[in-house]
Amino acid sequence: MSCLLDNLVQFARLLRSAGLAVPGGGTIDAARAAQLVGMRRRDDLRFALRSVLVRRPEDLEVFDQAFRKFFGAPSGTATKLDLRPLGAERRFGDPSVEMESLRSDGGGSESRGERTPETVRIATYSDREVLREKDFKALTGEETEQAVRLLRDLKWRPAPRKTKRWTPGNGVAPDPRKLLANIARRPLVPDLPPTRQRKFAPRRLILLCDISGSMERYTRMLLWFACCLSGTLARVEVFLFATRLTRITHKVSGRRAANPMREIAEIVPDWSGGTRIGAAIRTFNVDWARRVLGHGAVLMIVSDGWDRGDPKVLEQEVSRLQRSCHRLMWLSPLLGDPRYRPLTRGLQAALPYVDDFLPVHNLASIERLAERLNTLAAPVADRNRRTARGRRGFC
Repeated sequence: MSCLLDNLVQFARLLRSAGLAVPGGGTIDAARAAQLVGMRRRDDLRFALRSVLVRRPEDLEVFDQAFRKFFGAPSGTATKLDLRPLGAERRFGDPSVEMESLRSDGGGSESRGERTPETVRIATYSDREVLREKDFKALTGEETEQAVRLLRDLKWRPAPRKTKRWTPGNGVAPDPRKLLANIARRPLVPDLPPTRQRKFAPRRLILLCDISGSMERYTRMLLWFACCLSGTLARVEVFLFATRLTRITHKVSGRRAANPMREIAEIVPDWSGGTRIGAAIRTFNVDWARRVLGHGAVLMIVSDGWDRGDPKVLEQEVSRLQRSCHRLMWLSPLLGDPRYRPLTRGLQAALPYVDDFLPVHNLASIERLAERLNTLAAPVADRNRRTARGRRGFC
């Protein structure tokens, strides 16, 4: 029995290294199951161990490969199966783990001296990679906490904007003030003319997040996304809308580690209500645009596009919004489905004025959004629909 238990401990370690979530007391349960079914038939033992050590259907094939490798597979063979779940992204080649494990002698020997060490090489996957690709609506409570921790680790460094102020540096524009100062101090000493360059300042980010009933499965994670973004960057404004617009910047600013969900729910009157995107954006344009959209802000609308209002109102307000910001992004969690098509009347009216239409359904999509913002540079070149009057006063 001691040799069997030792083998089961080593087998459980192998399963954990392959990415299976083996429970803490799983080894004891496996030993009891092995005693009940006996060691005569290998398939009986496999099914017994699988019933107590495997929790997810997608791990069954991983378990079977590991079982064949550990209990009786010919030495020196290696599985050719990619043991990561379907959809996991290959970022770092074919991962593997090598460990010395004890092979069962098949005869039920109790002696520790008959243990035969062999090197087991088995493809593995990372829990983090699986979580990155998992849709927010399918996350469990424990996975949501892990996803929030990964969100806090993201690096948000949006590309800065050029200001109208100057600073001494290795630029191409001459610096007349420093040149006159040098002439007054050393009039007879020839020197290269000093130059100056533009100062850079952080670019402001504006979030308009849809919290209507159709977005209910994604609302919690998207609010955490807003909190983590506000806790990392200083110039972030956050608004929520369903049938009306509510500013929550003061609730999420600096709350990267805290949980402000209860406070947000208390001040938002239309949580999980209907959706009037056009009316909410009109409120933003009238009441808030002049205060927060100056100096080349990037505005992100997070919504699935299901609008119960007039599409003409949405088209008019989105067009006005685009003329007032540096870049307008529409983030939709429905874009994670390859079969999705933006066929609603509201999206059809708004998309001609949107610079970036991007998915935001899992951690990988948010990471790609961070990379896009971090490399954001010049304004979009082709904006012929903008008028000179609408563009005046903004960078």
